[in-house]
Amino acid sequence: MNGYLDESNFMMVEEGFTTRDLLENLLVELCQESDQQAFFVADLGDIVKKHLRFLKALPRVKPYFPVKCNGSEGVIRLLAELGAGFACTNKAEISRVQSIGVPAEKIFYSSPCKQVAHIKYAASQSVQLMTFDNEVELSKVARSHPRARMLLGITADSSPSAHPSMTFGTTLKSCRHLLETAKEQAVKVVGISFHLGSHGLEPQTFAQSVAAAQLAFEMGMELGHQMHLLDIGGGFPGTEDTRARFEEMAAMINSALDLYFPEGCGVEIVARPGRYYVTSAFTFAASVTAMGEVPTEQPGSDGRWEGGTGPSMSLSHPEPSPRSPLRGRTRQQEEPKLPSLSTSLWGPLGQPEDHISDSLELPQLQVGDWLIFEDMGAYTIATSSPLGGCPQPHITYAMSHLAWKTLQLFQGKLPATEDERESVCTPLSCGWEMAETLCVPPLFAPAGII
Repeated sequence: MNGYLDESNFMMVEEGFTTRDLLENLLVELCQESDQQAFFVADLGDIVKKHLRFLKALPRVKPYFPVKCNGSEGVIRLLAELGAGFACTNKAEISRVQSIGVPAEKIFYSSPCKQVAHIKYAASQSVQLMTFDNEVELSKVARSHPRARMLLGITADSSPSAHPSMTFGTTLKSCRHLLETAKEQAVKVVGISFHLGSHGLEPQTFAQSVAAAQLAFEMGMELGHQMHLLDIGGGFPGTEDTRARFEEMAAMINSALDLYFPEGCGVEIVARPGRYYVTSAFTFAASVTAMGEVPTEQPGSDGRWEGGTGPSMSLSHPEPSPRSPLRGRTRQQEEPKLPSLSTSLWGPLGQPEDHISDSLELPQLQVGDWLIFEDMGAYTIATSSPLGGCPQPHITYAMSHLAWKTLQLFQGKLPATEDERESVCTPLSCGWEMAETLCVPPLFAPAGII
Protein backbone atom coordinates (compact mmCIF):
# COMPACT_ATOMS: atom_id res chain seq x y z
CA MET A 1 0.00 0.00 0.00
CA ASN A 2 1.06 3.63 -0.42
CA GLY A 3 0.78 4.39 3.28
CA TYR A 4 -2.10 6.87 3.24
CA LEU A 5 -4.74 4.39 4.44
CA ASP A 6 -4.59 1.34 6.66
CA GLU A 7 -7.05 -0.78 8.60
CA SER A 8 -6.91 1.56 11.60
CA ASN A 9 -8.63 4.28 9.55
CA PHE A 10 -11.93 2.42 9.10
CA MET A 11 -14.15 -0.37 10.43
CA MET A 12 -13.74 -3.63 8.56
CA VAL A 13 -17.10 -5.31 8.02
CA GLU A 14 -18.13 -8.66 6.61
CA GLU A 15 -19.94 -9.06 3.31
CA GLY A 16 -23.68 -8.65 3.73
CA PHE A 17 -23.33 -6.38 6.77
CA THR A 18 -25.91 -3.69 6.03
CA THR A 19 -26.09 0.03 6.64
CA ARG A 20 -29.05 -0.67 8.87
CA ASP A 21 -26.99 -3.06 11.00
CA LEU A 22 -24.23 -0.51 11.47
CA LEU A 23 -26.63 2.36 12.12
CA GLU A 24 -28.50 0.40 14.77
CA ASN A 25 -25.28 -0.59 16.52
CA LEU A 26 -24.12 3.01 16.59
CA LEU A 27 -27.49 4.29 17.80
CA VAL A 28 -27.57 1.76 20.64
CA GLU A 29 -24.16 3.02 21.75
CA LEU A 30 -25.30 6.65 21.55
CA CYS A 31 -28.39 5.98 23.64
CA GLN A 32 -26.36 4.14 26.27
CA GLU A 33 -24.05 7.17 26.46
CA SER A 34 -27.00 9.60 26.72
CA ASP A 35 -25.70 11.27 23.58
CA GLN A 36 -27.78 11.75 20.46
CA GLN A 37 -25.41 13.72 18.25
CA ALA A 38 -25.99 13.49 14.51
CA PHE A 39 -23.48 11.38 12.61
CA PHE A 40 -22.46 10.06 9.19
CA VAL A 41 -21.75 6.51 8.08
CA ALA A 42 -19.39 6.31 5.09
CA ASP A 43 -18.96 3.24 2.89
CA LEU A 44 -15.40 3.57 1.59
CA GLY A 45 -15.91 0.52 -0.60
CA ASP A 46 -18.42 2.55 -2.61
CA ILE A 47 -15.65 5.07 -3.40
CA VAL A 48 -13.26 2.28 -4.44
CA LYS A 49 -15.96 0.99 -6.81
CA LYS A 50 -16.52 4.47 -8.25
CA HIS A 51 -12.78 4.96 -8.82
CA LEU A 52 -12.39 1.70 -10.72
CA ARG A 53 -15.49 2.50 -12.78
CA PHE A 54 -14.09 5.95 -13.61
CA LEU A 55 -10.75 4.55 -14.78
CA LYS A 56 -12.48 1.92 -16.90
CA ALA A 57 -14.91 4.37 -18.51
CA LEU A 58 -12.41 7.22 -19.01
CA PRO A 59 -9.00 5.56 -19.40
CA ARG A 60 -7.29 8.71 -20.66
CA VAL A 61 -8.55 10.99 -17.86
CA LYS A 62 -6.77 11.43 -14.52
CA PRO A 63 -9.11 12.36 -11.63
CA TYR A 64 -8.38 15.27 -9.30
CA PHE A 65 -10.87 15.24 -6.42
CA PRO A 66 -12.17 18.71 -5.37
CA VAL A 67 -11.55 18.87 -1.62
CA LYS A 68 -14.34 21.42 -1.11
CA CYS A 69 -16.82 18.67 -2.05
CA ASN A 70 -15.84 16.51 0.94
CA GLY A 71 -12.73 17.25 2.97
CA SER A 72 -13.14 14.41 5.48
CA GLU A 73 -9.96 12.58 6.37
CA GLY A 74 -11.18 9.12 5.37
CA VAL A 75 -12.09 10.28 1.87
CA ILE A 76 -8.80 12.13 1.39
CA ARG A 77 -6.76 9.16 2.63
CA LEU A 78 -8.61 6.65 0.45
CA LEU A 79 -8.37 8.71 -2.74
CA ALA A 80 -4.69 9.39 -2.08
CA GLU A 81 -4.20 5.64 -1.65
CA LEU A 82 -5.93 5.09 -4.98
CA GLY A 83 -3.55 7.53 -6.65
CA ALA A 84 -5.97 10.39 -7.33
CA GLY A 85 -4.90 14.02 -7.34
CA PHE A 86 -6.62 16.83 -5.43
CA ALA A 87 -8.12 20.13 -6.57
CA CYS A 88 -7.90 22.69 -3.76
CA THR A 89 -9.46 26.15 -3.59
CA ASN A 90 -7.57 27.69 -0.68
CA LYS A 91 -4.70 27.39 1.79
CA ALA A 92 -6.71 25.29 4.27
CA GLU A 93 -7.49 22.63 1.66
CA ILE A 94 -3.90 22.50 0.44
CA SER A 95 -2.70 22.13 4.03
CA ARG A 96 -5.27 19.40 4.76
CA VAL A 97 -4.17 17.33 1.79
CA GLN A 98 -0.47 17.80 2.44
CA SER A 99 -0.90 16.93 6.13
CA ILE A 100 -1.31 13.25 5.20
CA GLY A 101 1.69 13.33 2.87
CA VAL A 102 0.22 14.01 -0.59
CA PRO A 103 3.04 15.42 -2.77
CA ALA A 104 2.76 18.90 -4.28
CA GLU A 105 2.72 17.57 -7.84
CA LYS A 106 -0.65 15.90 -7.15
CA ILE A 107 -2.28 19.16 -6.00
CA PHE A 108 -4.09 21.54 -8.33
CA TYR A 109 -4.85 25.03 -6.94
CA SER A 110 -8.07 25.29 -8.94
CA SER A 111 -9.73 28.43 -7.58
CA PRO A 112 -10.25 31.13 -10.22
CA CYS A 113 -10.04 33.83 -7.49
CA LYS A 114 -7.02 33.45 -5.24
CA GLN A 115 -5.85 35.49 -2.25
CA VAL A 116 -2.26 36.69 -2.55
CA ALA A 117 -1.41 35.13 0.83
CA HIS A 118 -2.72 31.78 -0.40
CA ILE A 119 -0.74 32.05 -3.63
CA LYS A 120 2.41 32.67 -1.58
CA TYR A 121 1.57 29.70 0.62
CA ALA A 122 1.16 27.48 -2.44
CA ALA A 123 4.54 28.71 -3.67
CA SER A 124 6.15 27.90 -0.32
CA GLN A 125 4.71 24.37 -0.53
CA SER A 126 5.84 23.85 -4.16
CA VAL A 127 2.25 23.65 -5.42
CA GLN A 128 2.60 24.93 -8.97
CA LEU A 129 -0.49 24.03 -11.00
CA MET A 130 -3.07 26.88 -10.97
CA THR A 131 -5.72 28.54 -13.13
CA PHE A 132 -6.41 32.09 -14.29
CA ASP A 133 -9.00 33.72 -16.53
CA ASN A 134 -8.18 37.45 -16.32
CA GLU A 135 -5.27 39.89 -16.07
CA VAL A 136 -5.73 40.56 -12.35
CA GLU A 137 -5.24 36.89 -11.44
CA LEU A 138 -2.35 36.64 -13.86
CA SER A 139 -0.58 39.63 -12.30
CA LYS A 140 -1.05 38.27 -8.76
CA VAL A 141 0.57 34.99 -9.72
CA ALA A 142 3.37 36.69 -11.69
CA ARG A 143 4.33 38.71 -8.58
CA SER A 144 3.82 36.03 -5.93
CA HIS A 145 4.60 32.68 -7.59
CA PRO A 146 7.01 32.94 -10.55
CA ARG A 147 7.37 29.13 -10.70
CA ALA A 148 3.64 28.54 -11.21
CA ARG A 149 2.34 26.49 -14.13
CA MET A 150 -0.93 28.03 -15.26
CA LEU A 151 -4.04 26.75 -16.99
CA LEU A 152 -6.12 29.34 -18.83
CA GLY A 153 -9.77 28.96 -17.85
CA ILE A 154 -12.22 29.32 -20.72
CA THR A 155 -15.97 29.21 -21.17
CA ALA A 156 -17.43 28.00 -24.44
CA ASP A 157 -21.19 28.31 -23.93
CA SER A 158 -22.59 31.85 -23.81
CA SER A 159 -26.25 30.86 -24.21
CA PRO A 160 -28.86 32.40 -21.84
CA SER A 161 -29.48 28.96 -20.34
CA ALA A 162 -25.87 28.57 -19.26
CA HIS A 163 -25.48 27.47 -15.66
CA PRO A 164 -24.07 30.06 -13.18
CA SER A 165 -21.01 27.84 -12.62
CA MET A 166 -19.96 28.85 -16.14
CA THR A 167 -19.52 32.55 -15.24
CA PHE A 168 -15.83 31.87 -14.56
CA GLY A 169 -13.60 31.52 -17.58
CA THR A 170 -12.66 33.88 -20.36
CA THR A 171 -14.15 33.89 -23.83
CA LEU A 172 -12.28 32.43 -26.76
CA LYS A 173 -12.03 35.96 -28.18
CA SER A 174 -9.97 37.09 -25.15
CA CYS A 175 -7.63 34.08 -25.04
CA ARG A 176 -4.91 35.47 -27.30
CA HIS A 177 -4.61 38.71 -25.31
CA LEU A 178 -4.30 36.83 -22.00
CA LEU A 179 -1.79 34.37 -23.46
CA GLU A 180 0.26 37.29 -24.82
CA THR A 181 0.12 39.03 -21.44
CA ALA A 182 1.28 35.84 -19.71
CA LYS A 183 4.22 35.67 -22.12
CA GLU A 184 5.13 39.28 -21.39
CA GLN A 185 5.09 38.64 -17.64
CA ALA A 186 7.10 35.40 -18.00
CA VAL A 187 4.27 33.26 -16.64
CA LYS A 188 4.25 29.67 -17.88
CA VAL A 189 0.93 28.61 -19.38
CA VAL A 190 0.80 24.84 -19.80
CA GLY A 191 -2.78 24.20 -20.79
CA ILE A 192 -6.49 24.99 -20.83
CA SER A 193 -9.20 24.44 -18.23
CA PHE A 194 -13.00 24.55 -18.36
CA HIS A 195 -15.76 23.52 -15.97
CA LEU A 196 -19.29 23.07 -17.26
CA GLY A 197 -20.84 21.44 -14.22
CA SER A 198 -23.70 18.97 -14.22
CA HIS A 199 -25.93 21.36 -16.18
CA GLY A 200 -23.42 21.63 -19.01
CA LEU A 201 -22.31 18.07 -19.60
CA GLU A 202 -24.44 17.59 -22.68
CA PRO A 203 -22.90 16.24 -25.91
CA GLN A 204 -23.12 19.47 -27.89
CA THR A 205 -22.01 21.75 -25.05
CA PHE A 206 -19.09 19.54 -24.10
CA ALA A 207 -17.95 19.14 -27.71
CA GLN A 208 -18.05 22.94 -28.12
CA SER A 209 -15.88 23.36 -25.03
CA VAL A 210 -13.30 20.82 -26.18
CA ALA A 211 -13.21 22.40 -29.64
CA ALA A 212 -12.66 25.83 -28.05
CA ALA A 213 -9.91 24.36 -25.88
CA GLN A 214 -8.16 23.05 -29.00
CA LEU A 215 -8.22 26.51 -30.58
CA ALA A 216 -6.85 28.03 -27.36
CA PHE A 217 -4.12 25.37 -27.34
CA GLU A 218 -3.11 26.40 -30.86
CA MET A 219 -2.95 30.07 -29.84
CA GLY A 220 -0.76 29.21 -26.87
CA MET A 221 1.63 27.11 -28.90
CA GLU A 222 1.91 29.84 -31.55
CA LEU A 223 3.03 32.21 -28.79
CA GLY A 224 5.63 29.77 -27.49
CA HIS A 225 3.81 28.33 -24.48
CA GLN A 226 4.47 24.65 -23.73
CA MET A 227 0.85 23.47 -23.84
CA HIS A 228 0.34 19.89 -22.69
CA LEU A 229 -2.54 19.74 -20.15
CA LEU A 230 -6.34 19.88 -20.56
CA ASP A 231 -8.67 20.08 -17.55
CA ILE A 232 -12.27 19.14 -18.41
CA GLY A 233 -13.69 20.01 -14.97
CA GLY A 234 -16.46 18.12 -13.18
CA GLY A 235 -20.20 17.61 -13.28
CA PHE A 236 -20.30 13.81 -13.13
CA PRO A 237 -23.40 12.36 -11.36
CA GLY A 238 -22.83 10.58 -8.07
CA THR A 239 -25.83 8.39 -7.27
CA GLU A 240 -26.31 4.78 -8.30
CA ASP A 241 -29.53 5.52 -10.17
CA THR A 242 -27.51 7.71 -12.57
CA ARG A 243 -24.98 5.04 -13.48
CA ALA A 244 -26.32 4.76 -17.04
CA ARG A 245 -26.08 8.55 -17.30
CA PHE A 246 -22.40 8.41 -16.28
CA GLU A 247 -21.66 5.74 -18.88
CA GLU A 248 -23.34 7.86 -21.56
CA MET A 249 -21.35 10.91 -20.49
CA ALA A 250 -18.10 8.94 -20.54
CA ALA A 251 -18.77 7.77 -24.11
CA MET A 252 -19.49 11.35 -25.17
CA ILE A 253 -16.31 12.63 -23.46
CA ASN A 254 -14.16 9.95 -25.06
CA SER A 255 -15.62 10.74 -28.48
CA ALA A 256 -14.90 14.47 -28.15
CA LEU A 257 -11.39 13.91 -26.83
CA ASP A 258 -10.59 11.46 -29.62
CA LEU A 259 -11.73 14.02 -32.18
CA TYR A 260 -9.94 17.13 -30.87
CA PHE A 261 -7.13 15.69 -28.71
CA PRO A 262 -6.47 12.21 -30.13
CA GLU A 263 -4.36 9.73 -28.21
CA GLY A 264 -0.67 10.28 -28.88
CA CYS A 265 -1.01 14.07 -29.34
CA GLY A 266 1.01 14.68 -26.18
CA VAL A 267 -1.82 16.26 -24.18
CA GLU A 268 -2.59 14.97 -20.68
CA ILE A 269 -6.29 15.01 -19.70
CA VAL A 270 -7.49 15.63 -16.14
CA ALA A 271 -10.95 16.05 -14.60
CA ARG A 272 -12.40 17.11 -11.25
CA PRO A 273 -15.09 14.57 -10.27
CA GLY A 274 -16.49 15.46 -6.85
CA ARG A 275 -20.11 14.40 -6.36
CA TYR A 276 -19.35 11.35 -8.48
CA TYR A 277 -16.99 9.91 -5.87
CA VAL A 278 -18.70 10.64 -2.57
CA THR A 279 -22.45 11.31 -2.91
CA SER A 280 -23.72 7.75 -2.56
CA ALA A 281 -21.02 6.68 -0.09
CA PHE A 282 -22.38 8.73 2.84
CA THR A 283 -25.54 8.25 4.90
CA PHE A 284 -26.56 10.81 7.50
CA ALA A 285 -28.49 10.11 10.74
CA ALA A 286 -30.13 12.88 12.76
CA SER A 287 -32.58 12.79 15.63
CA VAL A 288 -35.60 14.99 16.28
CA THR A 289 -34.78 17.39 19.13
CA ALA A 290 -37.85 19.64 19.21
CA MET A 291 -41.39 19.79 17.90
CA GLY A 292 -44.05 22.43 17.51
CA GLU A 293 -47.22 23.46 15.73
CA VAL A 294 -47.43 26.02 12.94
CA PRO A 295 -50.76 27.88 12.75
CA THR A 296 -52.67 26.73 9.70
CA GLU A 297 -53.30 30.34 8.69
CA GLN A 298 -49.56 31.08 8.52
CA PRO A 299 -48.51 31.56 4.86
CA GLY A 300 -46.81 28.53 3.42
CA SER A 301 -47.87 26.18 6.21
CA ASP A 302 -50.52 23.53 6.24
CA GLY A 303 -50.50 22.36 9.79
CA ARG A 304 -47.64 20.78 11.62
CA TRP A 305 -43.88 21.14 11.75
CA GLU A 306 -41.33 19.02 13.51
CA GLY A 307 -37.75 19.99 14.24
CA GLY A 308 -34.89 17.81 13.08
CA THR A 309 -31.33 18.54 12.02
CA GLY A 310 -29.77 19.91 8.91
CA PRO A 311 -27.76 17.56 6.74
CA SER A 312 -24.52 19.34 7.69
CA MET A 313 -25.45 20.45 11.22
CA SER A 314 -25.08 18.68 14.56
CA LEU A 315 -27.77 18.25 17.21
CA SER A 316 -28.25 19.38 20.75
CA HIS A 317 -27.97 16.77 23.52
CA PRO A 318 -31.46 15.72 24.67
CA GLU A 319 -32.04 12.80 26.98
CA PRO A 320 -32.59 9.52 25.12
CA SER A 321 -36.20 8.93 24.21
CA PRO A 322 -38.00 5.71 25.16
CA ARG A 323 -38.92 5.55 21.48
CA SER A 324 -35.28 5.57 20.37
CA PRO A 325 -34.37 3.01 17.67
CA LEU A 326 -33.59 0.04 19.84
CA ARG A 327 -36.21 -2.14 18.16
CA GLY A 328 -34.47 -1.74 14.81
CA ARG A 329 -37.56 -1.26 12.64
CA THR A 330 -38.76 1.67 10.57
CA ARG A 331 -41.74 3.57 11.87
CA GLN A 332 -43.71 2.45 8.83
CA GLN A 333 -43.21 -1.13 9.99
CA GLU A 334 -44.10 -0.33 13.61
CA GLU A 335 -47.24 1.66 12.88
CA PRO A 336 -48.32 0.91 9.30
CA LYS A 337 -51.72 2.57 9.75
CA LEU A 338 -50.37 5.81 11.22
CA PRO A 339 -51.48 8.74 9.02
CA SER A 340 -48.82 10.99 7.57
CA LEU A 341 -48.55 14.70 8.36
CA SER A 342 -47.23 17.60 6.33
CA THR A 343 -43.92 18.31 8.05
CA SER A 344 -41.21 20.97 7.97
CA LEU A 345 -37.62 20.18 8.95
CA TRP A 346 -35.22 22.71 10.47
CA GLY A 347 -31.67 22.57 11.75
CA PRO A 348 -30.83 23.00 15.43
CA LEU A 349 -30.31 26.78 15.35
CA GLY A 350 -33.77 27.52 13.98
CA GLN A 351 -32.56 30.44 11.87
CA PRO A 352 -33.96 31.12 8.38
CA GLU A 353 -30.77 29.78 6.80
CA ASP A 354 -31.23 26.62 8.89
CA HIS A 355 -34.41 25.69 7.03
CA ILE A 356 -34.18 22.26 5.38
CA SER A 357 -37.48 21.43 3.72
CA ASP A 358 -41.23 22.01 3.77
CA SER A 359 -44.31 19.90 3.12
CA LEU A 360 -42.78 16.48 3.69
CA GLU A 361 -45.38 13.76 4.17
CA LEU A 362 -43.98 11.94 7.23
CA PRO A 363 -45.50 9.83 10.00
CA GLN A 364 -46.04 11.60 13.31
CA LEU A 365 -42.59 11.93 14.87
CA GLN A 366 -41.51 12.28 18.47
CA VAL A 367 -38.43 13.74 20.10
CA GLY A 368 -35.70 11.12 19.92
CA ASP A 369 -36.79 9.56 16.63
CA TRP A 370 -34.04 9.33 14.04
CA LEU A 371 -34.22 10.40 10.39
CA ILE A 372 -31.95 8.70 7.87
CA PHE A 373 -30.78 10.61 4.77
CA GLU A 374 -29.09 8.78 1.89
CA ASP A 375 -26.66 10.16 -0.73
CA MET A 376 -25.25 12.78 1.62
CA GLY A 377 -21.55 12.74 0.75
CA ALA A 378 -21.26 15.88 -1.38
CA TYR A 379 -21.00 19.40 0.07
CA THR A 380 -22.25 18.37 3.52
CA ILE A 381 -18.92 18.35 5.38
CA ALA A 382 -16.99 21.59 5.83
CA THR A 383 -13.19 21.62 5.60
CA SER A 384 -13.01 24.08 8.51
CA SER A 385 -15.14 24.47 11.64
CA PRO A 386 -18.72 25.49 10.85
CA LEU A 387 -20.23 28.76 12.03
CA GLY A 388 -22.38 28.94 15.13
CA GLY A 389 -20.16 26.79 17.33
CA CYS A 390 -21.73 23.49 16.23
CA PRO A 391 -19.21 20.66 16.01
CA GLN A 392 -18.97 18.57 12.88
CA PRO A 393 -21.01 15.35 12.99
CA HIS A 394 -18.86 12.30 13.65
CA ILE A 395 -18.09 10.07 10.67
CA THR A 396 -17.85 6.29 10.97
CA TYR A 397 -15.92 4.85 8.03
CA ALA A 398 -16.46 1.24 6.99
CA MET A 399 -15.17 -1.01 4.23
CA SER A 400 -15.80 -4.63 3.38
CA HIS A 401 -13.04 -7.23 3.17
CA LEU A 402 -13.71 -7.53 -0.56
CA ALA A 403 -13.24 -3.80 -1.14
CA TRP A 404 -10.04 -3.77 0.91
CA LYS A 405 -8.65 -6.76 -0.96
CA THR A 406 -9.62 -5.24 -4.30
CA LEU A 407 -7.78 -2.06 -3.37
CA GLN A 408 -4.67 -4.12 -2.68
CA LEU A 409 -5.08 -6.06 -5.93
CA PHE A 410 -5.51 -2.80 -7.83
CA GLN A 411 -2.17 -1.59 -6.51
CA GLY A 412 -0.46 -4.88 -7.28
CA LYS A 413 0.20 -5.56 -3.61
CA LEU A 414 -1.40 -9.00 -3.75
CA PRO A 415 -1.07 -11.73 -6.39
CA ALA A 416 -4.33 -12.01 -8.30
CA THR A 417 -5.95 -15.20 -9.51
CA GLU A 418 -7.94 -15.16 -12.75
CA ASP A 419 -11.24 -15.08 -10.85
CA GLU A 420 -10.07 -12.15 -8.72
CA ARG A 421 -8.99 -10.18 -11.78
CA GLU A 422 -12.45 -10.66 -13.27
CA SER A 423 -14.17 -9.48 -10.09
CA VAL A 424 -12.19 -6.27 -9.62
CA CYS A 425 -14.98 -4.14 -11.09
CA THR A 426 -17.88 -5.89 -9.37
CA PRO A 427 -19.89 -3.97 -6.74
CA LEU A 428 -17.70 -3.42 -3.71
CA SER A 429 -19.93 -1.74 -1.17
CA CYS A 430 -20.84 -3.72 1.91
CA GLY A 431 -24.14 -4.80 0.44
CA TRP A 432 -25.75 -2.13 2.57
CA GLU A 433 -29.50 -1.76 2.31
CA MET A 434 -31.20 1.42 3.42
CA ALA A 435 -34.27 1.52 5.63
CA GLU A 436 -37.55 1.52 3.76
CA THR A 437 -37.76 4.64 1.62
CA LEU A 438 -40.45 7.27 1.92
CA CYS A 439 -42.18 8.60 -1.19
CA VAL A 440 -41.19 12.25 -0.74
CA PRO A 441 -39.66 14.24 -3.58
CA PRO A 442 -37.68 17.11 -1.92
CA LEU A 443 -33.90 17.00 -1.95
CA PHE A 444 -33.47 16.68 1.81
CA ALA A 445 -36.28 14.22 2.45
CA PRO A 446 -35.24 11.43 4.80
CA ALA A 447 -34.89 7.99 3.26
CA GLY A 448 -35.99 6.32 6.46
CA ILE A 449 -37.15 6.80 10.02
CA ILE A 450 -35.90 4.78 12.95
